[in-house]
Amino acid sequence: MSSVHDMSFPQPCVTMVHPCGLLTRREEPVPLKSISVTLSICEFVAGVSATLNYENEEKVPLEAFFVFPMDEDSAVYSFEAMVDGKKIMAELQDKMKAHTNYENAISQGHQAFLLEEDRCSRDVFCCNVGNLHPGCKVALTLKYVQELPLEADGALRYVLPAILNPRYCLSGWSEDSCLNMKTPVVPLEDLPYTLSVVATISSQHGIERIQSNCPLSPIEYHGDDKTSAQVSLADGHKFDRDVELLVYYSEVHTPSVAVEMGKPKTDSDCLMGDPSAMVSFYPNIPEAQPPITCGEFVFLMDCSGSMQGPMSKQDKSQLRIEAAKETLILLLKSLPIGCYFNIYGFGSSYEAFFPNSVKYNQHTMEEALRRVNLMQADLGGTEILRPLKTIYGASSIPGHPLQLFVFTDGEVIDSFSVIKEVRSNSLRHRYEENVISGC
Repeated sequence: MSSVHDMSFPQPCVTMVHPCGLLTRREEPVPLKSISVTLSICEFVAGVSATLNYENEEKVPLEAFFVFPMDEDSAVYSFEAMVDGKKIMAELQDKMKAHTNYENAISQGHQAFLLEEDRCSRDVFCCNVGNLHPGCKVALTLKYVQELPLEADGALRYVLPAILNPRYCLSGWSEDSCLNMKTPVVPLEDLPYTLSVVATISSQHGIERIQSNCPLSPIEYHGDDKTSAQVSLADGHKFDRDVELLVYYSEVHTPSVAVEMGKPKTDSDCLMGDPSAMVSFYPNIPEAQPPITCGEFVFLMDCSGSMQGPMSKQDKSQLRIEAAKETLILLLKSLPIGCYFNIYGFGSSYEAFFPNSVKYNQHTMEEALRRVNLMQADLGGTEILRPLKTIYGASSIPGHPLQLFVFTDGEVIDSFSVIKEVRSNSLRHRYEENVISGC
């Protein structure tokens, strides 16, 4: 068994809670007698038919409702109730009309049920089953389809949630949500119902193996290439946890097509009357490489005379050069370990702190911080083109893309040439400009 899918579970006595199932208006569970599930997996899609049998053991009639959880990738296509041998099929109606029809039927003592999506949780559905007479037996059959997810190792994963799994409510939810209900506790050994699950799996390209977190009966493979298989839960399973199946196909990345014929007895404008095809394609795309966290960081600090001006016309306003130095110091202290960096001060001339970009460590950072604190706005005009050409002309450091940061008040000489130079080198670096301006 792969460590990715550790399906070993301890077997001590556990408890089971009942937030879902058939409940009375007092939110008390109607006794569950059995659960029967038929599962059909074709390539990447599962069709599920689940029948739950209940019995009203009270001496008075009960109005009951059924609550069940659904996976977000599932779609219900059929729901029916068999009440004392009488079948009631679900019919899609306008919401207000459906409520009115249900209330009229119940007030007249008739059998009826109303199926709704819970307003507070889209993966929980609530169905009002209607009146249950004393001794009444109810079989609820739910049919749905769902797309199955794939695990990292290529396994197709199907999970049948324990219908009485714990559910939790959040503060602020509506009081009439079907999630707000009592959760009585029943010891595992006293569960009064049985569970049966039969699964049929088919793939055009063959089934390599099937695994489960629950004991299974011997798996039956069919076809020379094991294109289909049938498996069921071993006797005695108590449904104390979700039932998980992991299906491994022989060629999971090979495209396949499944065709289903339409239903002949349907209206001419009904989609179900036409044949349909399902194409399954799970490409083997290599994982993207993690983003590079390091780089070469080059900082261009404007030390021209105009940077000696104040940030604003207010008294005691901070000088532009001091504001730029504060920002540069913050960036220096935030660089990632292992990167490379350098700092240029420019005006009518320019000077680099290091002959070439150096590796960022405690020593080089402290040396750079010392020199930044000594920087003054004393280098004359704002001639940025020459240091830019020097930076672009230097050899790149493999694995460390260049990122260029400029601190200036914007009073640049020959701005058109500067823009042209940056544009011509735009594919080999990232350019950031911090304009220090006064008001």
